[in-house]
Amino acid sequence: MRVKDSDWLHQRIQNTKSFLCVGLDSDISRLPLSVLDHDDPVFTFNKEIIDHTFEYCIAYKINTAFYESMGVKGWESLKKTINYIPKTHLIIADAKRGDIGNTSLQYAKAFFDAMNCDAITVAPYMGEDSIAPFLTYKDKWTIILGLTSNQGSSDFQVLNTEGESKVYEQVLRKSKEWGTTDQIMYVVGATKPEYLEDIRKIIPDHFLLVPGVGAQGGDLEAVYNYGKNSQVGLLVNSSRGIIFASSDSDYGIAAGKKAQVLQKQMKQLLNS
Repeated sequence: MRVKDSDWLHQRIQNTKSFLCVGLDSDISRLPLSVLDHDDPVFTFNKEIIDHTFEYCIAYKINTAFYESMGVKGWESLKKTINYIPKTHLIIADAKRGDIGNTSLQYAKAFFDAMNCDAITVAPYMGEDSIAPFLTYKDKWTIILGLTSNQGSSDFQVLNTEGESKVYEQVLRKSKEWGTTDQIMYVVGATKPEYLEDIRKIIPDHFLLVPGVGAQGGDLEAVYNYGKNSQVGLLVNSSRGIIFASSDSDYGIAAGKKAQVLQKQMKQLLNS
């Protein structure tokens, strides 16, 4: 029986008064000097971050690029980090995969079976057959890139198509047919909160994973006001703004304080 479905997420939000996701973009070049002499500095860093933030968040998003770039040792750090995250939290592999069907199936096996993640981010550019293998895992989340927060998103995503709808709107309308609201989430960048109201008209019941609050300048209150649905339906991610709050040996404590500030803001919004 599936546990971490949308009902579970809604309940976690209400119980913790938080819809915070902490991003473990653990760039080894930015780690404090105090961890660099450890056998596995990335895992040592992540462990401390998790210990000080888990009570304020309901999910962790691991950007796999920062681990893959270190080769085998990075994959080992990734696996240890996944195993250390409490089972009470959603574990998202931010891997942005998506390829022809047989390749996507191997990616799904890698992150869902071998790594035991609860969710993975995927790019929908190649269409339904590139996403379908991930959706064969009925007890996992497939998080489709909807509207991203990077500057280059304007190159394609917000261009008008025939009929004046934008490319990202076509992506949302088509892809929502591929699975259920317990299988599919969407990435929508926090730096574009003005789009959230229209996005909710297309996908009113799906969870949104919203990166960009913190170091990228996204506004939490605007994201909540424009992006929430009747059951909140949001996971708001902050990465660098939390995990690199301090470059000294107190980095874990500093990260916890940053996470707590966001959680308190979320609690106020939920109670308003």
